[in-house]
Amino acid sequence: MTEHPRPPQQAAAPRIPAGPLIPEAPAAQAAAPRIPAGPHSPEAPAAQAAAPRIPAGPHSPEIPAAQGAPAAPAVRVPPVRRWHAELAWLPGRGVMPDVLIEAAGDRFTAVRPAASGTELAGAARLPGLTLPGLANAHSHAFHRALRGITQAGHGTFWTWRDRMYELAGRLDPASYLALARAVYAEMALAGITCVGEFHYLHHRPDGSPYADPNELGKAMIAAAAAAGIRITLLDTCYLSGGLDRTGSPLPLAGPQVRFGDGDADQWAARAAALGADLHGMLGPLARVGAAIHSVRAVPPDQLHPVIAWAQHYGAPLHAHLSEQTAENLACVAAYRKTPAEVLYDAGALGPRSTMVHATHLASRDIDLLGGSRAVACFCPTTEADLADGIGPARALASAGCGLSLGTDSQAVIDLFEEARRLELGERLATRRRGHFTAAELAGAATVAGHACLGWPDAGEIVPGALADLVTVGLDSPRLAGASLATVLESVIFAAAAADVRHVVASGTDVVRDGTHLLIEDVPAALSASVRAVLS
Repeated sequence: MTEHPRPPQQAAAPRIPAGPLIPEAPAAQAAAPRIPAGPHSPEAPAAQAAAPRIPAGPHSPEIPAAQGAPAAPAVRVPPVRRWHAELAWLPGRGVMPDVLIEAAGDRFTAVRPAASGTELAGAARLPGLTLPGLANAHSHAFHRALRGITQAGHGTFWTWRDRMYELAGRLDPASYLALARAVYAEMALAGITCVGEFHYLHHRPDGSPYADPNELGKAMIAAAAAAGIRITLLDTCYLSGGLDRTGSPLPLAGPQVRFGDGDADQWAARAAALGADLHGMLGPLARVGAAIHSVRAVPPDQLHPVIAWAQHYGAPLHAHLSEQTAENLACVAAYRKTPAEVLYDAGALGPRSTMVHATHLASRDIDLLGGSRAVACFCPTTEADLADGIGPARALASAGCGLSLGTDSQAVIDLFEEARRLELGERLATRRRGHFTAAELAGAATVAGHACLGWPDAGEIVPGALADLVTVGLDSPRLAGASLATVLESVIFAAAAADVRHVVASGTDVVRDGTHLLIEDVPAALSASVRAVLS
């Protein structure tokens, strides 16, 4: 952070030591008695006797009112919160003991490892390993209702898709809000403090718009707020039902008509009506992003309005990429290019771009993603559940591509499972161990995921970052016996979502002692919302 020089002080003014968060201030004139200040601010001089006092915030001194003028309202300073993390994973330092973490409002203000007992006095204790908030970079919330149902019997990705379309046809704004609220609460219980919702269910079952064309998207934003987590609404352009054997786009059919806006310009107009500011923000806990569903669903001549819209807002741009070999074959037949080449030639690849799955890539595709510094979002539990295949995670990372993680179909909501499967998939494919360190996998689940969702100021426990904390208890059978030297490895390779004890999102407690503080009974909410959409 750039420091600005202080203005010259009068020679006779000695220095008053400041608190840990406040720069030094000059002493008052000798005749002014002292007023005790709060624990994080220096003492202030007393006002003249006739000046009434304006009450100050809990961590700032009182401010004298101007004589002869009405008292102005006091400026409230956010209260300082303090936590004592028994162990915390810190960037560049690894796991450190006895970390004092302080925040004001939604931002960290101080992080001090190996703090003394005096410093830690009065801080809320977090037993276990505390991590930054986890980021779920790829979610389809409504797929949660299919958990268990699509695991029965046999089939392929395409037969699973038929069941998913059937479910998509049943949802309305009220039922989708209830379901998403419960799903996002399940995510919060698993330590997820931000979700990227890849949202393509836009319209009524017959394809006509709601009175508010963004009613379903706004329901996702409301659901995340109710569950206490941030959201990036990745509003998705979905225009065609696939490619036929000759490579021609197929019209949307059946439940797919709910996804389409006619063309990309109409998609951009509807997405703009969400009302984001110039930075893509929809509120303090929500921002907007753009998504190209896939090259099957958005023809090349329709890509540019989506890309331009994302650039206008400085927004993330996501796309499904090469999840199925059939997608690649159809794309090559239609355009004589792989899906990655189509997106690259259109200008869709870059540092704000995230390619989801990236399972079946040619060597040139890997070079294109790495060279453009795009991010690949892997969803290993979904990719295994749908028999997609194992993507080239190590090759992409080595080429310069960032890696993030998502729960996608919600077959499981557990980013520890997603993280370790990134490494375990490489082991299965190569029959060698040790492709990613635990720190690299933790980074994919935290800072990399937040950044690809447009929250680069989240995902690390450092001053100035958004105040997200996830504490994993080390007293379960899965983690009992973990040692300081390898505790991060223990958590990444053995922890489950059920081991999450406490969650703070944007400075606010969301989960305490494994209980969601905003939604009284998350299992009951899930059961009721799933039954409502399946009945």
